[in-house]
Amino acid sequence: MTAVTDQDHGQGQGEAGGVVVCQGRHVPASDGRWDDGLIARRAAVLAKDPEGPEAAPDDDARPQVEAYVRAGGLLRPRLDALRELVGLSRARLDATTLAEAGRVLDEAAARQRLSSRHTVVAIAGASGSGKSMLFNSLAGAQISETGLRRPTTAAPLACSWTDGAAGLLDRLAIPGRLRRRPQQGGTEADEALQGLVLVDLPDHDSAAAGHREQVDRVLALVDAVIWVVDPEKYADAALHEWYLRPLAGHAEVTFVVLNQVDRLPGDAADQVLDDLRRILDEDGMALGEHGEPGATVLSLSALTGEGVGELRELLGRFVQERTAAARRLSADVDAAAAKLRTEYVAEGRPGLGERAREEFADRLGEAVGAAAAGQAAEREWRRNAGRACGTPWLRLWRWYETTRRPGSPDRAAAMPAPPEEQLTARQRVEQAVRTVANAAADGLPGPWAQAVREAAVHGATGLPEALDELAEKAGTVGYGRARGTDDDAGRGTAATIGGGGVVATGVAGASGVAHSGRVGGKPPRPAWWPAAVLAQASMTLLQIFGGLWLVGQIIGVIEPGLLTPALVMVAGVIGGPLVEWSCAAAARGPARRYGQEAEWRLRQAAAAVGRARVLDPVAAELVRYREVRERYVTVTKISTTGR
Repeated sequence: MTAVTDQDHGQGQGEAGGVVVCQGRHVPASDGRWDDGLIARRAAVLAKDPEGPEAAPDDDARPQVEAYVRAGGLLRPRLDALRELVGLSRARLDATTLAEAGRVLDEAAARQRLSSRHTVVAIAGASGSGKSMLFNSLAGAQISETGLRRPTTAAPLACSWTDGAAGLLDRLAIPGRLRRRPQQGGTEADEALQGLVLVDLPDHDSAAAGHREQVDRVLALVDAVIWVVDPEKYADAALHEWYLRPLAGHAEVTFVVLNQVDRLPGDAADQVLDDLRRILDEDGMALGEHGEPGATVLSLSALTGEGVGELRELLGRFVQERTAAARRLSADVDAAAAKLRTEYVAEGRPGLGERAREEFADRLGEAVGAAAAGQAAEREWRRNAGRACGTPWLRLWRWYETTRRPGSPDRAAAMPAPPEEQLTARQRVEQAVRTVANAAADGLPGPWAQAVREAAVHGATGLPEALDELAEKAGTVGYGRARGTDDDAGRGTAATIGGGGVVATGVAGASGVAHSGRVGGKPPRPAWWPAAVLAQASMTLLQIFGGLWLVGQIIGVIEPGLLTPALVMVAGVIGGPLVEWSCAAAARGPARRYGQEAEWRLRQAAAAVGRARVLDPVAAELVRYREVRERYVTVTKISTTGR
């Protein structure tokens, strides 16, 4: 058959009542069948043969939706996982990062809607490599133009061995005038190629503008590719850097053919082929040797026909397996997953450990002054016990001293917190949040680490105020930084965290002001309270009784006798402090436990607020990351033949 040129392509297109000829077959152009674009004179000549076999329609009227993904294969769950991965990541990753994954999903959906009975194989190569001649040799006819003029192939040209490939060729944007049929010989090799759609591409290194764009566009859509190289350009850097190396993961759907071996003398062809294998191995492309999956590498001569039969046989087995489309998509998924690896794979085991949670709670406890509040509560217990069993005279003196000092509990509670106190408290909260956020984000990929830190900062926006609010709801005076003194005067300080209100903390004194860590009212009375009160009252009565007895003797109302009333009065004087000392000793243990309980309650309350506002949002982000990581692991599973 005469070569088809670009000039021929514009003639004989679908004229009403005309005849369109396809490789020795003639079909009416008006019956809706595909038009191969041969010139009218060829159609007129061949139309004289009414006995010629009629060409089968290229566009099958039946639905072509036939899933090529096996139900039990790995590709379908990988595509589903990739789709879920993209959906879960849209709020964390920018659209540019997810663009390749989205493209793979779109192309997978488009390919799945088309015929599974066809395998689309592109023939690509550099100028002068002989790919068009190889295309014609496989087709058994002079379909693609060959010659010395460069570039020879101006647009992708397709040859389909069977019907029903119109949807696939439409996807490749190959017009009807560039669609051909092979010369059917009826041989066993031709039968094996049933389902093959072969596409001849322009030169990838063509000087003509737009040729490389066409090559790149089609290569992204075909199921497999045959790279044709010649002894002069097989090591061309442009070929390896632009195509073979980036597509190394597509080795299972790649054929690399060393053409024009007839030009090499002796064993030079084997040496060049070995060097080609070495370069491909350096490119990272696995070679299908010893039954292992990988690229098929062989040598041939499209001019003499040497090795073409072997390639035809390999293509026949490859087409009949009907797994090329799934293999190609699986390789695309692998490539997309490799580009996303840095966005999903963490270093180490990031997360919120128990130690980080405890340290966060401790830091919040320090920020709210839990330890000082516990000490204040302990002192309040001891003072409350002292009021029950202390001598009246000493208690009166303490009250008098309290009224004389300007730093009384009431005044301390009303005084605003110094600015440096407020700043220190807020800084402690912020430091606690930063520390726990950094611990949770340690080792996470950049976007997810940023999301964790943003969740922590956002939750901590009202954390200081929330601590004070919780204190008010709990019935305490406040959860602030407590600082008390041990002096009998009971001086104290007041401080806030949020700065929204004054919180009285650590205030000591006879007025019994409630302190941080104590839940409402005064501390509970000890069990020995009645006995201590009775004992101290008895000692006081002895002092009064002895004193009145002595006074009566002095004024002569009672008979003189100083020894007995003196002993009674001394017993009261000595017994009062002794009872007070005994009560103080007995109150140390319960007071300490009461202070520890108050400190623990304050720490737990602060930890609960911090957990609700900071730890829970951070944990939610970590859970989201684990979800996408699980999807990513599913996407990156190694697939096998028939996936």
